[in-house]
Amino acid sequence: MTRADTRPDTDLDLAAEIAGEFLALADLLEAAPPEAWDAPSLCAGWRTREVVAHMTMPARYDGPQFMERLAATGGDFSALSDAVAAEDGALPAATLLGNLRSEMLHAWEPPGGGAQGALTHCVIHGLDITEGAGLGRRVPENRIARVLAGAGDVDLAQLFGTDLAGVELRADDLDWSYGAGELVTGPAQVLALVLCGRRVPQGRLTGQGTTHFTRDSHRRGTWV
Repeated sequence: MTRADTRPDTDLDLAAEIAGEFLALADLLEAAPPEAWDAPSLCAGWRTREVVAHMTMPARYDGPQFMERLAATGGDFSALSDAVAAEDGALPAATLLGNLRSEMLHAWEPPGGGAQGALTHCVIHGLDITEGAGLGRRVPENRIARVLAGAGDVDLAQLFGTDLAGVELRADDLDWSYGAGELVTGPAQVLALVLCGRRVPQGRLTGQGTTHFTRDSHRRGTWV
């Protein structure tokens, strides 16, 4: 496994970056055509609105409310995610935009994941939307670099069951690579999606092994 020669700034204000990422997605979706809300995302069966409903759960459910809903599913987070996405995805776009701008959401951290996990959560799910709907947003370099640096520490590929045996992922816009073997190149943000088990739109990657990672579906069930 190889990584970038230099890690991103360890003094990066993660709280500000997390808030900035959520706010940027809200501004983008507010300006996008209404049909963008019903565009398919990179999460199987979820449109933009369902992904937003999922990623903004902390803006609508406090700790006790979340645990009550989780208990109702027998502790099955995947079932809870599907239920909340279906129900809350039907909320008005204005409500979901308000959730993305919620300070409560910006302060949330996933259990055991800390601020790094929260940044990964908002960046990856934002990319599920923008790459899936072809909205053309580029995540700021410092944020995607931080996500990729953390990917090696947490081993996101193993967490998501992404088979990278005999494959090297190499960013063409950032000094970062992962793994060894057949070369697959593309934008850093697209490779972050590959690490997290997503299959990305055709044409976003180059290399002989790209067919293994092109768009099909992503199995849900974790915070990202």
